[in-house]
Amino acid sequence: MRIVPNPVLPGCHPDPSVCRVGEDYFLVTSTFSYHPGIPVHHSRDLVTWRLVGHVLDGESWLPLEGNTVSHGVWAPTIRHHDGVFYVVFTVVRGDEGATTYVATTTDPSGRWTVPTPLEADGIDPSLFFDQDGRAWFTAARDAVAPDATGPGEIWMRELDLGSLTLVGPTRILWHGALTGQWVEAPHIYERDGRYHLIGAEGGTGRNHAVTAATSDSVTGPYTTDPRSPLLTHRHLGSGEAVQYVGHADLVESPDGEAWALLLGVRPVAGHHTLGREVLLVPVEWDEHGPVLAPGAGRVQGVLPGLPDTASGPADWVSLRGPVVSEVADGAVTLHPQPVPLSGRGIPAFLGRRQDMHGFVFETLLATEHIGEHDAGVVALQDENTFLAARVRRRADGCVVRVTGRMGGAEVTRTEVPVAGDVVLRIRSDGRSYEFVAGTSDGEHLLAAFPHTALSTETAGGFVGVLLGVVNEAPEDAGPLTFRGVRYDAP
Repeated sequence: MRIVPNPVLPGCHPDPSVCRVGEDYFLVTSTFSYHPGIPVHHSRDLVTWRLVGHVLDGESWLPLEGNTVSHGVWAPTIRHHDGVFYVVFTVVRGDEGATTYVATTTDPSGRWTVPTPLEADGIDPSLFFDQDGRAWFTAARDAVAPDATGPGEIWMRELDLGSLTLVGPTRILWHGALTGQWVEAPHIYERDGRYHLIGAEGGTGRNHAVTAATSDSVTGPYTTDPRSPLLTHRHLGSGEAVQYVGHADLVESPDGEAWALLLGVRPVAGHHTLGREVLLVPVEWDEHGPVLAPGAGRVQGVLPGLPDTASGPADWVSLRGPVVSEVADGAVTLHPQPVPLSGRGIPAFLGRRQDMHGFVFETLLATEHIGEHDAGVVALQDENTFLAARVRRRADGCVVRVTGRMGGAEVTRTEVPVAGDVVLRIRSDGRSYEFVAGTSDGEHLLAAFPHTALSTETAGGFVGVLLGVVNEAPEDAGPLTFRGVRYDAP
């Protein structure tokens, strides 16, 4: 089988799930507290992906105010049956618990239904349509079975497609392959009359792994595939270009080739800022089940060093809900909100996923339009970890300064006076973030931080860096237009 360039979808796109209809593949990924939620990507070759819509937008949106950035929409699964696309997903709301939903459509690039809640414990829901047309729902939860052999378990109920409700008994399928590890990310596949349950174990860090179990019946009992883990990079050492490999979903091409889409990260010096990205590996089936990355046992096609190209047009996102904005021709107009990035409301922020290690992200602001605004460019992990170069007006004129939070602690750097048009720029070589102001008298380096300051390893959580613009001000302060917004390789 051919070696493909990886990642096939760079930047923060965790927990990939894929289905094929004819020659068309459709991919969904987790979005946590980003709005709009659950992007739908389309491909004809599994390598080149194009954003065609979102499951959660407009009337289908579910409010997420009060959430941390890493709560929200987790681990969707997309499936197709009898002309209908189904996406099941979980919304985690911190101490309030989690709710699992199902949304449907006949056009994945169009509108989706308002999500229907399901009576389902846990996270990482999935659907399997058997050859008899019955739909089976699986998910992961803390083990409740008295004979549990692990801390988590995969459970199953039937989904009634007419009422979109779970019916019939709950069946506990599997407690995982690895002693003491929580099993998650279940997907079921049928091959030659045998059922194969793929899961993920080892957490979301370096011990992440793809594991499996098999059964003669869709409802079990399932027996651990002794070849587990089927794929992991935890044994390859810290120098491996891709780490944290796991959470796989399998798909077959029209000509019978099998592939797995899964997640992984590309760390720099042990820290990653891009989030968990989508990887592609070939699959072969033998008499025991699927073999992931046959002959290699690892993700291939990742170039050494830090060569990157942007993945394409931006999927602009806000936090926890929609903001009033317009994006067109390299300009972003953003209406203000008095909501800080450090809060859990909906700030006046629009960002795009950082998907290159080395980059330049910049925009131009006219200081004559700065009144009560505190506006500029931001590199954001979450509400406790972000850095921004912002312009604001003082009594004697405008200044630009770097502020933010690192691990929840406030960060402030020296103010620099500015006038006229000012270019605000964030640039990186993959190992540092520099914040720069360009004025008529030249370029001013405002501050520089190691990339570890914004890494997931430092901040915690499950996301990567967003690069965006912010307009924090009273609502009546008026909108600002960020002109010449550019994101490119350095």
